[in-house]
Amino acid sequence: MSTSRNRTIPVVIAVLVLVSALALLAACGSDQAVRGNSPLAVPEDLECIPEDDISGAGSSAQENAMQVWMAGYMTVCSDTQVFYDVIGSGGGRSKFLDGAVEFAGSDAPLEGTEQQWAQERCNGAPAIHLPSYVVPIAVIFRLRGVDSVNLSPHTLAHVFAGEISHWDDPAITADNPDLDLPHQRITPVNRSDESGTTENFTTYLSQAAGQAWPHEPSGQWPVQPVEAAQGNSGIAEAVEGGEGTIGYVEASHVGELSTARIGVGETFVEVSAESAAKILNSSPEREGGSEYDHAVNVDYRTDDPDIYPIVLISYEIACLSYEKPVDARGVKAFLSYILSAEGQQAAAEEAGSAPLSAEILAKLAPAVRAIDSNGE
Repeated sequence: MSTSRNRTIPVVIAVLVLVSALALLAACGSDQAVRGNSPLAVPEDLECIPEDDISGAGSSAQENAMQVWMAGYMTVCSDTQVFYDVIGSGGGRSKFLDGAVEFAGSDAPLEGTEQQWAQERCNGAPAIHLPSYVVPIAVIFRLRGVDSVNLSPHTLAHVFAGEISHWDDPAITADNPDLDLPHQRITPVNRSDESGTTENFTTYLSQAAGQAWPHEPSGQWPVQPVEAAQGNSGIAEAVEGGEGTIGYVEASHVGELSTARIGVGETFVEVSAESAAKILNSSPEREGGSEYDHAVNVDYRTDDPDIYPIVLISYEIACLSYEKPVDARGVKAFLSYILSAEGQQAAAEEAGSAPLSAEILAKLAPAVRAIDSNGE
C-alpha cells in the first residue's frame, strides 16, 4: 500500500465514521445533517451523483473544513464517497496535474508551466481556481508567562530568518514596552513540506518587511531551518511541545496556543477571521486567466488597522472540462456544496474561517456550472 494512500485513510475513516453516526441521527428526507447536537445545513437543491467516488488532495490548511464539507455532502448523498488526501498544496497540485485526483485543494494557484500541464490534463481546457476558504495565518508561540506579544513585520522577519535569537531582543521589547520578556532562546519552526501556507507567509514577509526578508516568496522554506515539521498540525505540535518556540499555522490549528498581534501601520492587530476576510474583497483577480478563473493577487502591504494582514486564500482547483462525464458531474456537485452559503457557514463554525460573501459566491457560481465533460 502506498504512502499516499495510507495518509488518506485517517481522514476518510474519520469522516465515514462521522457520516455513519450522522445518518442514524438525521431524519429521512431531511435537508439538514446533524453534526453532534448542531444542525449542519445543506442546500435543498444539492445534487447527488449515485455510486460515484470524488477524489481530491492537497492543502492541510483546508483539512478541518474539508472534513466538514465531506461529512455534510456524504450524509445527504450516502451513495457517494468523497476522498481527500492531506498532503499539502504542492502535493495536491502534483496529483491533480498527474490525473490522480479530480480536484486539488491549494493555498497557492497554479503558476507558469503548471498551467500548461493543467491544460493537457484538462482535455485542452484550462484549470480554474475557485477561492473557497479564507482564513488568517496565525503566528503562534509558547513562552512561559506570556500570553500575547506584538510583532512588527520587520521584527517578525528577523525572527524567522534567525537574526533575532532571544525573546528579550531590543527589537521585540520595542514592540512590547509593557512586557517583561525573558532571556529565552527563540526556536522558529517552519514547514518541512512544500506548502501554500508557507508561500502565503513568505509572500507577506517579502511584501511587508522589505529588505528584512530578502527572499523570494516560495512554498519551500527559504532559510536554513532551526526546527521543521510537516503540515499545519505538525508545526502546532512542535510549538506546543517546546519552550520559546514560534511558528505559523492556518488559524484552525491554533488550539490553546498563544498568538501574536501583527503590526499594521501604527497599531497591532489581533488575529481574527473577520479582520482577515476583508483583504479578499479588496484584492484584484489575477490577470491572464480564463473567464471562469478566480485566482487573486493579495496585497499584503495594507495599513488599514481593521485588516489582519497575514491571510491565506485557499482554492479548489478543478478542470473546466473532464474526460469522464461522471468526474465532471461529481466535482460540480461537491464544489457547489463547498461554495454554497450553507457550506461556507459549516466551515466557519468548525474551522474558524470567514464565510465568503454572497456577492463572491454569486460570482463563483457560473464557474462551477461551467464544469463539463469535453464540452458536453
